[in-house]
Amino acid sequence: MTKYVTKLGSLEEYEKGILEIIDDDPKRYTYSNMFDVASSSKPYEKVAVAKNMEYVLEVIRAEGTSEWRTAAHDEFALVTDGEVEVRLIKLDDPSVVSPDKEGSIALPGEPTGKRMGYIKARRGHMALLPVGAAYQFHAERPGVILMQTIAGDDT
Repeated sequence: MTKYVTKLGSLEEYEKGILEIIDDDPKRYTYSNMFDVASSSKPYEKVAVAKNMEYVLEVIRAEGTSEWRTAAHDEFALVTDGEVEVRLIKLDDPSVVSPDKEGSIALPGEPTGKRMGYIKARRGHMALLPVGAAYQFHAERPGVILMQTIAGDDT
């Protein structure tokens, strides 16, 4: 019987992956290792590693405290390494972002609104970043977030 072992990567220990093509054209494929991307990224830089029409997966190196951001659509943050605190504020004025604006936008300073609380997310935890809310990430030690969003100006 064949034994398979699942090995999870991290910023501290990962193997750069390969893509093995069987009977197909390699021009149709892309491969990106999120830990390799995060290891050379600036904190909270949004790097697209996969795209499906207007939707993207962005790798984000979580380190320190991010700026406040919001979007005209829901986003999802999956922590793939480390521990990240997600702080949420229900915006008093959600019109700070146009309803037809794609991707998230940075907010100047701390937004006004009711604090919704925070999420302490570790590897494998996913947080919903709802429309109409502002969010901020905080990580004491470097970690990695995989964001599901729509491609925007900062992607």
